[in-house]
Amino acid sequence: MAPKTIRQALANMLEDLRPEDFKKFCAHLVDRRTEPRVRRNRVEGKHFLEVADVLVSTFTEQGALGVADEILKEIGCSNDAENLAEDTRGLSSKPGSSGTAGPSDGASDGTTKADKHFVDKHKVELIKRVNNIDPILDDLFDHDVIQQEIYDKIRALPITQAKVRELYCGPLKAGGESKDAFLKILEEHEPILIKDLKKKK
Repeated sequence: MAPKTIRQALANMLEDLRPEDFKKFCAHLVDRRTEPRVRRNRVEGKHFLEVADVLVSTFTEQGALGVADEILKEIGCSNDAENLAEDTRGLSSKPGSSGTAGPSDGASDGTTKADKHFVDKHKVELIKRVNNIDPILDDLFDHDVIQQEIYDKIRALPITQAKVRELYCGPLKAGGESKDAFLKILEEHEPILIKDLKKKK
């Protein structure tokens, strides 16, 4: 029976893995260096349904697909990656398909501009116009959107534009939750800029 949601497709894929491959998948998931990170106690010894929930709650459904595809190929399960892509081909663009994400999360990976998250839609303008980046980074760190290693790396960059661009290249790829947090923090530190951008359609 074909899966009705991306979460279900992920669960089916994990269930179909051989026990040793499932263990490898969980180990690679924990060892990923890209934010957001998954803590070992969230997947170690867990059922495949619980691991599927962790994937979706951490990365959103769209983000979880990319992470799962990446790990499957790393552990030599390319056929399972292809099957997952096939099973989710008709599901990935459904609005609000994520069971845990809010409306903006489901839209953040849409194909049309109207469906994009605010921070994606105005990416170029934000990179150009954000000035008060250091306190923004501080708040992102305090809210666990970025970890110490990423925080230090971005703070070391010489110019503001490079710092904002690096956020887009790493932490903001994680999905809707990180983008929502970024927008809320931008509204606090760059209220005039955000107000101006919200006027644009």
